Amino acid sequence: MTAKSAAAAARATVYGYPRQGRNRELKKAVEGYWKGRVTADALRSTGAELRRSNWRQLADAGIHEVPTGDFSYYDHVLDTTVMVGAIPPRHRSAVDADALDGYFAMARGTQDVAPLEMTKWFDSNYHYLVPELGPDTVFTADSTKQVAEFEEALALSLTARPVLVGPVTYLLLAKPAPGTAADFEPLTLLDRLLPVYAEVLADLRAAGAEWVQLDEPALVQDRTPAELNAAERAYRDLGALTNRPKLLVASYFDQLGEALPVLAKAPVEGLALDFTGAAAANLDALAAAGGLPGKRLVAGVVNGRNIWINDLRRSLATLGTLLGLADRVDVSASSSLLHVPLDAAAERDIEPQILRWLAFARQKTAEIAVLAKGISQGTDSITAELAANRADLASRAASPLTHDPAVRARSEAVTDSDARRTQPYTARAAAQRAHLGLPLLPTTTIGSFPQTTELRTARADLRAGRIDILGYEARIKNEIREVISFQEKTGIDVLVHGEPERNDMVQYFAEQLTGYLATQHGWVQSYGTRYVRPPVLAGDISRPEAMTVRWTAYAQSLTHRPVKGMLTGPVTMLAWSFVRDDQPLGETARQVALALRDEVNDLEAEGTSVIQVDEPALRETLPLRAGDRAAYLAWATEAFRLTTAGVRPDTQIHTHMCYAEFGDIVQAIDDLDADVISLEAARSHMQVARELATHGYPREAGPGVYDIHSPRVPGTDETADLLRTGLKAIPAERLWVNPDCGLKTRGWPETRASLENLVAAARTVRGELTAS
Repeated sequence: MTAKSAAAAARATVYGYPRQGRNRELKKAVEGYWKGRVTADALRSTGAELRRSNWRQLADAGIHEVPTGDFSYYDHVLDTTVMVGAIPPRHRSAVDADALDGYFAMARGTQDVAPLEMTKWFDSNYHYLVPELGPDTVFTADSTKQVAEFEEALALSLTARPVLVGPVTYLLLAKPAPGTAADFEPLTLLDRLLPVYAEVLADLRAAGAEWVQLDEPALVQDRTPAELNAAERAYRDLGALTNRPKLLVASYFDQLGEALPVLAKAPVEGLALDFTGAAAANLDALAAAGGLPGKRLVAGVVNGRNIWINDLRRSLATLGTLLGLADRVDVSASSSLLHVPLDAAAERDIEPQILRWLAFARQKTAEIAVLAKGISQGTDSITAELAANRADLASRAASPLTHDPAVRARSEAVTDSDARRTQPYTARAAAQRAHLGLPLLPTTTIGSFPQTTELRTARADLRAGRIDILGYEARIKNEIREVISFQEKTGIDVLVHGEPERNDMVQYFAEQLTGYLATQHGWVQSYGTRYVRPPVLAGDISRPEAMTVRWTAYAQSLTHRPVKGMLTGPVTMLAWSFVRDDQPLGETARQVALALRDEVNDLEAEGTSVIQVDEPALRETLPLRAGDRAAYLAWATEAFRLTTAGVRPDTQIHTHMCYAEFGDIVQAIDDLDADVISLEAARSHMQVARELATHGYPREAGPGVYDIHSPRVPGTDETADLLRTGLKAIPAERLWVNPDCGLKTRGWPETRASLENLVAAARTVRGELTAS
């Protein structure tokens, strides 16, 4: 086939779409179901309507082939666990009794049964539920959801492509089930899993599917020869099936590297590759591998994870090169559009010219359709679109928002000594113990307390003008008084003010820093029904005035116990924003760090003795390939130290991380030079404590003992047992007692009970240590 005929065949498609609906209808329906206000039938009806709406939007935008199966009530990896029948034994009876309730029990747990562990989806801020597999796992196919949603799309007369998590990625994402040897490798179950995938593929073929997409993003990471052999075997066997649809194997988030020739030679009909950012290297690699003769290539040339408009001419050039490398080239985003908000047109508070720089999911589908038209019909068919795109790109490049000379001069003046504390940790620790006078196994929380309906109503009332700023601040002060009073009565040692004034741990700061833009409707799913509105980091960053000092000082005035100042760190400010792509990330991080450094120093000057700078995104932003990590960790750890290094030795610096695999960044955690780190550990049964011990981590640490992403209340004995496990890895004089994460999403009843049990457990174990 010639390049000209390949161009004529170009079609537009996407791998996935935001699930929540224009007004977060899915969140409201699911949470209503949990509270008993929405029936199961009503929840399913909402889901079906959201799917229909998404597919119609895609078709109307010019998307020729819509995805199915990407919709989920909670998580698509959990959906895969259901599809292959890998239900953990502790949840089997609940799933058998009621499939929907059992599904949510696996996600959230119950008072008696722990949920599945949750962690980050590669280097994104989406969280998935980790499959638990062991040598006794029996897989059974259940394609009900996948077939039903595909048939819904067919009923709308749409061309549809079911999307599944691929078998190799599913196994590589899994962990050994409880009670299984820690060195058990779930990938050894591949031969047992493949027949289940074969059955699902046959069911989809019987339903009329021409193509099925199998997502294998795990193959963009560094993989061993054994893992690559497993991928080769998986697609050799699936490709050899006679009763199956055509197979499109998709990867995203980075280049495929050594996995590309494996998949290129596999007996499948197509590959979907990312060609944005670091994954642009896929272009040269594909050419070096001889292309994909006789196969379909879906080219991800529109960034599926950021919100900046596409450079259409650059993407057309990439597509032009690819036309000679495959039998058919189609156009897509680089990944599922799950990672971006729904529609930039809904934003009314962003200056119209700046809004033209932004592309959310609906705008990205329009870009994909334009590119498909351009390579199919020629660039003369999209002249107007190219001219408008060129003007918008030029407007952004020339904007004063993106260039502040004062900010750039300060950043360039930074020296190595600016990012180093004046004394080593051992000297600081002694000064801090003398200054703070804390007991053995000190207790604290991570920062936020429940964001009640009353708090959300107060913010809404302020925005609507129903109350003035004085009335709003009176409500905030009252909430702080209640939070401080509760912590004192409970016996917590280091207090927090509860963050009632904050809408989000990144957005709150972004709204007070120059260079950031806030959205009103830019919701993105983080996990389950937790949605966030990442701000847009569009320009150079500075801090016009103090952001947190007033509320922290007020809380401290209510108690003699230390109250932590609470800030979000520079790496997380980048990772949980849609960050500018026109300069190196390290430079942007340095600008944010300098703004936060001013806040840290002001907190200390106001009398704050403990300051926590959260960096939960340090691990998630880690490049997927090991060769790219050293450079990232160098600027990321420097940015944290630049934020915190200006304080006195007796001011204690904390940091916090959650819901990620920490083992491969323990050295980076050490390099942060924080005095205390708190980490998620409850669901993983103190795994991180053992990793810290193996590394020889020399500072204080608080591995979490209360899983805040579940509504269940851990008992005192359960919490004490976790503490005892922690003590096997971390000496008592360096062990803190705290929840996994902030309490914003929890209700007050379970928060009170859980923290009371946490304090009681600390006292119990403290007594045991004293007695011994």
